Amino acid sequence: MDLSIIAVGRLKSGPESALIGEYLKRLPWNVAIHEVEERRPITGPERQSREADLILAAIPAQAEVIALDERGKPMASADFAAFLGVRRDAGRHLAFVIGGADGLHQRVRDRASRLLSFGPMTWPHAFARVMLVEQLYRAHAILAGHPYHK
Repeated sequence: MDLSIIAVGRLKSGPESALIGEYLKRLPWNVAIHEVEERRPITGPERQSREADLILAAIPAQAEVIALDERGKPMASADFAAFLGVRRDAGRHLAFVIGGADGLHQRVRDRASRLLSFGPMTWPHAFARVMLVEQLYRAHAILAGHPYHK
């Protein structure tokens, strides 16, 4: 299964980066991480729009987009695994999108087939990446019948 994670901002070395690396090593799926960043000192809607341009340009052709968004629907881990299993079996390329501090522009949400939420709390973007990669590994474990999920 081919997966892409498109995230606004650069992840620095540290514990979050180490956790992501650990889960990626465990995953048998091909996961590419694309970091996009607007460096100009723009703010608000202008910044959000420019980040949308960068995100949309980074999405692989034919990929199904799942956007992490506060407006999204939460999923139980078993449901997330089933969702991924169907797409894995269909040979789909999935692109997960994590927006910047101002959230995702409507154009990115419109491009997504699903908006996914990790709950009503606000999480640092580095944590959102860790949680996504951990849930990808957990989904793999569930689909493989591995006891990690228990």
